[in-house]
Amino acid sequence: MTKPAKNTPDIMEIGGFQRVSLIDYPGKITSIVFLTGCNMRCPFCHNSDLVLRNYGNLTIYAEEEILGKLAKAKGFVEAVEITGGEPTLHKGLLEFMEKCKKLGLLVKLDTNGSNPAIVREILEKGLVDYIAMDIKTELDRNKYKKASGVAGDQTFDNILESIKVIMNSNVDYEFRTTVVPSLVELDDIAKIAKAVVGANAYYVQQFVPGKTLDPLFSKTTPYPTESLVSITEGIKATGLLKKCEMRGEKAE
Repeated sequence: MTKPAKNTPDIMEIGGFQRVSLIDYPGKITSIVFLTGCNMRCPFCHNSDLVLRNYGNLTIYAEEEILGKLAKAKGFVEAVEITGGEPTLHKGLLEFMEKCKKLGLLVKLDTNGSNPAIVREILEKGLVDYIAMDIKTELDRNKYKKASGVAGDQTFDNILESIKVIMNSNVDYEFRTTVVPSLVELDDIAKIAKAVVGANAYYVQQFVPGKTLDPLFSKTTPYPTESLVSITEGIKATGLLKKCEMRGEKAE
Protein backbone atom coordinates (compact mmCIF):
# COMPACT_ATOMS: atom_id res chain seq x y z
CA MET A 1 0.00 0.00 0.00
CA THR A 2 1.08 3.59 -0.50
CA LYS A 3 0.05 6.84 1.15
CA PRO A 4 -2.63 8.97 -0.52
CA ALA A 5 -1.47 11.48 -3.08
CA LYS A 6 -2.56 15.08 -2.82
CA ASN A 7 -6.24 15.70 -3.46
CA THR A 8 -6.21 16.68 -7.12
CA PRO A 9 -8.27 14.93 -9.83
CA ASP A 10 -5.62 14.69 -12.54
CA ILE A 11 -3.24 12.16 -11.02
CA MET A 12 -3.16 8.39 -11.41
CA GLU A 13 -4.52 7.36 -8.04
CA ILE A 14 -6.01 3.92 -7.48
CA GLY A 15 -8.60 3.88 -4.71
CA GLY A 16 -9.85 0.32 -4.96
CA PHE A 17 -9.30 -3.06 -6.56
CA GLN A 18 -11.55 -6.06 -7.14
CA ARG A 19 -9.69 -9.17 -8.22
CA VAL A 20 -12.57 -10.97 -9.95
CA SER A 21 -15.87 -9.98 -11.53
CA LEU A 22 -18.02 -12.13 -13.79
CA ILE A 23 -20.51 -9.42 -14.74
CA ASP A 24 -18.66 -6.21 -15.58
CA TYR A 25 -17.16 -7.13 -18.96
CA PRO A 26 -19.59 -9.14 -21.10
CA GLY A 27 -18.36 -12.71 -21.39
CA LYS A 28 -15.02 -12.08 -19.67
CA ILE A 29 -13.53 -12.78 -16.25
CA THR A 30 -12.42 -9.34 -15.16
CA SER A 31 -10.44 -7.49 -12.52
CA ILE A 32 -11.63 -3.99 -11.63
CA VAL A 33 -9.41 -0.98 -10.90
CA PHE A 34 -11.15 1.97 -9.26
CA LEU A 35 -9.63 5.43 -9.75
CA THR A 36 -10.35 8.35 -7.45
CA GLY A 37 -11.89 11.73 -8.22
CA CYS A 38 -14.66 12.83 -10.57
CA ASN A 39 -15.68 16.01 -12.35
CA MET A 40 -19.38 15.26 -11.89
CA ARG A 41 -21.50 15.26 -8.76
CA CYS A 42 -24.38 12.99 -9.68
CA PRO A 43 -26.58 13.03 -6.57
CA PHE A 44 -27.46 9.33 -6.93
CA CYS A 45 -23.83 8.15 -7.20
CA HIS A 46 -22.99 5.07 -5.11
CA ASN A 47 -19.23 5.69 -5.28
CA SER A 48 -19.15 8.87 -3.22
CA ASP A 49 -15.99 7.90 -1.34
CA LEU A 50 -14.10 7.66 -4.63
CA VAL A 51 -15.69 10.79 -6.07
CA LEU A 52 -14.96 12.93 -3.00
CA ARG A 53 -11.71 11.16 -2.13
CA ASN A 54 -12.77 10.24 1.37
CA TYR A 55 -9.42 8.69 2.20
CA GLY A 56 -10.62 7.36 5.53
CA ASN A 57 -12.84 4.93 3.62
CA LEU A 58 -10.43 4.10 0.78
CA THR A 59 -7.43 1.84 0.33
CA ILE A 60 -4.88 3.55 -1.92
CA TYR A 61 -2.77 1.21 -4.03
CA ALA A 62 0.49 1.86 -5.81
CA GLU A 63 0.28 1.29 -9.56
CA GLU A 64 3.08 -1.27 -9.40
CA GLU A 65 1.16 -3.26 -6.77
CA ILE A 66 -1.93 -3.48 -8.96
CA LEU A 67 0.08 -4.42 -12.04
CA GLY A 68 1.67 -7.17 -9.98
CA LYS A 69 -1.75 -8.48 -8.92
CA LEU A 70 -2.92 -8.41 -12.54
CA ALA A 71 0.20 -10.25 -13.70
CA LYS A 72 -0.34 -12.99 -11.11
CA ALA A 73 -3.99 -13.36 -12.15
CA LYS A 74 -3.12 -13.68 -15.84
CA GLY A 75 -4.35 -16.95 -17.26
CA PHE A 76 -7.48 -16.83 -15.12
CA VAL A 77 -8.47 -13.18 -15.44
CA GLU A 78 -8.99 -12.15 -19.06
CA ALA A 79 -9.59 -8.42 -18.77
CA VAL A 80 -9.26 -5.36 -16.60
CA GLU A 81 -11.97 -2.76 -16.16
CA ILE A 82 -10.85 0.78 -15.31
CA THR A 83 -13.58 2.73 -13.58
CA GLY A 84 -14.02 5.37 -10.91
CA GLY A 85 -14.67 8.12 -10.28
CA GLU A 86 -13.86 9.30 -13.78
CA PRO A 87 -10.74 7.63 -15.19
CA THR A 88 -10.14 10.12 -18.02
CA LEU A 89 -9.13 12.80 -15.50
CA HIS A 90 -5.93 10.93 -14.68
CA LYS A 91 -2.80 11.95 -16.55
CA GLY A 92 -1.29 8.48 -16.16
CA LEU A 93 -4.32 6.65 -17.54
CA LEU A 94 -3.00 5.94 -21.04
CA GLU A 95 0.31 4.66 -19.75
CA PHE A 96 -1.47 2.39 -17.29
CA MET A 97 -3.76 1.06 -20.01
CA GLU A 98 -0.72 0.35 -22.19
CA LYS A 99 0.88 -1.62 -19.36
CA CYS A 100 -2.31 -3.64 -18.94
CA LYS A 101 -2.35 -4.42 -22.66
CA LYS A 102 1.28 -5.56 -22.46
CA LEU A 103 0.19 -8.06 -19.82
CA GLY A 104 -2.06 -9.57 -22.47
CA LEU A 105 -5.29 -8.34 -20.88
CA LEU A 106 -8.31 -6.91 -22.60
CA VAL A 107 -9.07 -3.40 -21.33
CA LYS A 108 -12.49 -1.96 -20.59
CA LEU A 109 -12.99 1.74 -19.82
CA ASP A 110 -15.94 3.18 -17.90
CA THR A 111 -16.50 6.89 -18.55
CA ASN A 112 -19.04 9.65 -18.09
CA GLY A 113 -18.11 11.00 -21.53
CA SER A 114 -16.90 14.39 -20.32
CA ASN A 115 -13.46 14.10 -22.00
CA PRO A 116 -13.97 13.18 -25.67
CA ALA A 117 -10.41 14.17 -26.61
CA ILE A 118 -8.99 11.60 -24.18
CA VAL A 119 -11.46 8.95 -25.33
CA ARG A 120 -10.46 9.62 -28.94
CA GLU A 121 -6.76 9.37 -28.11
CA ILE A 122 -7.28 6.09 -26.27
CA LEU A 123 -9.12 4.71 -29.29
CA GLU A 124 -6.55 5.96 -31.77
CA LYS A 125 -3.75 4.31 -29.80
CA GLY A 126 -5.61 1.01 -29.60
CA LEU A 127 -5.54 0.94 -25.80
CA VAL A 128 -9.14 -0.14 -25.18
CA ASP A 129 -11.25 -3.13 -26.19
CA TYR A 130 -14.60 -2.15 -24.67
CA ILE A 131 -16.07 1.19 -23.58
CA ALA A 132 -19.05 1.70 -21.29
CA MET A 133 -20.42 5.25 -21.22
CA ASP A 134 -23.08 6.46 -18.85
CA ILE A 135 -25.84 8.63 -20.27
CA LYS A 136 -27.27 10.20 -17.14
CA THR A 137 -30.64 11.26 -18.52
CA GLU A 138 -32.34 12.63 -21.63
CA LEU A 139 -29.87 14.58 -23.75
CA ASP A 140 -31.33 17.93 -22.72
CA ARG A 141 -29.00 20.56 -21.28
CA ASN A 142 -31.08 21.44 -18.25
CA LYS A 143 -31.94 17.86 -17.36
CA TYR A 144 -28.31 16.85 -17.71
CA LYS A 145 -27.13 19.61 -15.41
CA LYS A 146 -29.47 18.35 -12.72
CA ALA A 147 -28.59 14.68 -13.14
CA SER A 148 -24.81 15.22 -13.36
CA GLY A 149 -24.50 18.04 -10.84
CA VAL A 150 -22.46 20.02 -13.39
CA ALA A 151 -23.72 23.38 -14.64
CA GLY A 152 -21.36 24.10 -17.54
CA ASP A 153 -22.65 23.87 -21.13
CA GLN A 154 -19.23 22.67 -22.32
CA THR A 155 -19.65 19.45 -20.38
CA PHE A 156 -22.93 18.75 -22.16
CA ASP A 157 -21.32 19.42 -25.53
CA ASN A 158 -18.54 17.02 -24.57
CA ILE A 159 -21.10 14.34 -23.76
CA LEU A 160 -22.59 14.63 -27.24
CA GLU A 161 -19.13 14.51 -28.80
CA SER A 162 -18.12 11.42 -26.83
CA ILE A 163 -21.23 9.59 -28.02
CA LYS A 164 -20.22 10.28 -31.63
CA VAL A 165 -16.59 9.31 -31.05
CA ILE A 166 -17.56 6.01 -29.43
CA MET A 167 -20.21 5.11 -32.00
CA ASN A 168 -17.81 5.84 -34.86
CA SER A 169 -15.06 3.68 -33.36
CA ASN A 170 -14.19 0.09 -34.18
CA VAL A 171 -14.29 -1.14 -30.58
CA ASP A 172 -17.17 -2.77 -28.78
CA TYR A 173 -19.16 -0.47 -26.51
CA GLU A 174 -22.32 0.11 -24.55
CA PHE A 175 -24.34 3.06 -23.33
CA ARG A 176 -26.27 2.78 -20.08
CA THR A 177 -28.70 4.81 -18.02
CA THR A 178 -29.50 4.32 -14.36
CA VAL A 179 -33.18 5.22 -14.18
CA VAL A 180 -33.40 7.43 -11.09
CA PRO A 181 -36.84 8.87 -10.29
CA SER A 182 -36.89 12.71 -10.39
CA LEU A 183 -33.81 12.72 -12.66
CA VAL A 184 -34.92 10.33 -15.39
CA GLU A 185 -38.56 10.25 -16.44
CA LEU A 186 -39.86 7.02 -17.89
CA ASP A 187 -40.36 8.62 -21.31
CA ASP A 188 -36.75 9.85 -21.24
CA ILE A 189 -35.55 6.28 -21.81
CA ALA A 190 -37.03 6.05 -25.30
CA LYS A 191 -35.68 9.54 -26.08
CA ILE A 192 -32.17 8.41 -25.16
CA ALA A 193 -32.54 5.32 -27.33
CA LYS A 194 -33.53 7.49 -30.30
CA ALA A 195 -30.49 9.71 -29.67
CA VAL A 196 -28.14 6.73 -30.04
CA VAL A 197 -29.89 4.99 -32.95
CA GLY A 198 -27.82 2.09 -34.23
CA ALA A 199 -25.80 1.74 -31.03
CA ASN A 200 -24.24 -1.65 -30.27
CA ALA A 201 -25.92 -1.85 -26.88
CA TYR A 202 -28.03 0.27 -24.53
CA TYR A 203 -28.73 -0.91 -20.99
CA VAL A 204 -31.59 0.36 -18.86
CA GLN A 205 -30.40 0.04 -15.27
CA GLN A 206 -32.68 -0.12 -12.27
CA PHE A 207 -31.79 2.33 -9.50
CA VAL A 208 -31.07 0.59 -6.20
CA PRO A 209 -31.29 2.74 -3.04
CA GLY A 210 -28.22 2.73 -0.83
CA LYS A 211 -25.39 5.05 0.12
CA THR A 212 -25.56 8.00 -2.30
CA LEU A 213 -23.67 11.24 -2.80
CA ASP A 214 -26.81 13.17 -1.89
CA PRO A 215 -28.32 11.34 1.11
CA LEU A 216 -31.82 12.25 -0.05
CA PHE A 217 -31.49 9.79 -2.91
CA SER A 218 -30.78 6.93 -0.51
CA LYS A 219 -34.49 7.09 0.30
CA THR A 220 -35.71 7.30 -3.30
CA THR A 221 -38.12 4.54 -4.28
CA PRO A 222 -37.19 2.98 -7.64
CA TYR A 223 -39.62 2.76 -10.50
CA PRO A 224 -41.53 -0.55 -10.64
CA THR A 225 -39.42 -3.13 -12.43
CA GLU A 226 -42.38 -3.99 -14.62
CA SER A 227 -42.41 -0.44 -16.02
CA LEU A 228 -38.74 -0.61 -16.97
CA VAL A 229 -39.14 -4.05 -18.51
CA SER A 230 -42.07 -2.81 -20.60
CA ILE A 231 -40.13 0.21 -21.85
CA THR A 232 -37.07 -1.89 -22.63
CA GLU A 233 -39.13 -4.42 -24.58
CA GLY A 234 -40.80 -1.57 -26.47
CA ILE A 235 -37.41 -0.16 -27.51
CA LYS A 236 -36.24 -3.61 -28.60
CA ALA A 237 -39.33 -3.98 -30.76
CA THR A 238 -38.52 -0.77 -32.67
CA GLY A 239 -35.19 -2.13 -33.90
CA LEU A 240 -33.53 1.23 -33.19
CA LEU A 241 -30.64 -0.45 -31.39
CA LYS A 242 -28.61 -3.59 -31.99
CA LYS A 243 -29.20 -4.54 -28.37
CA CYS A 244 -31.34 -3.16 -25.55
CA GLU A 245 -31.65 -4.89 -22.20
CA MET A 246 -32.49 -4.16 -18.59
CA ARG A 247 -30.05 -4.59 -15.72
CA GLY A 248 -30.46 -4.40 -12.00
CA GLU A 249 -32.30 -5.68 -9.01
CA LYS A 250 -36.05 -5.72 -8.79
CA ALA A 251 -37.79 -2.92 -6.95
CA GLU A 252 -39.64 -4.15 -3.86
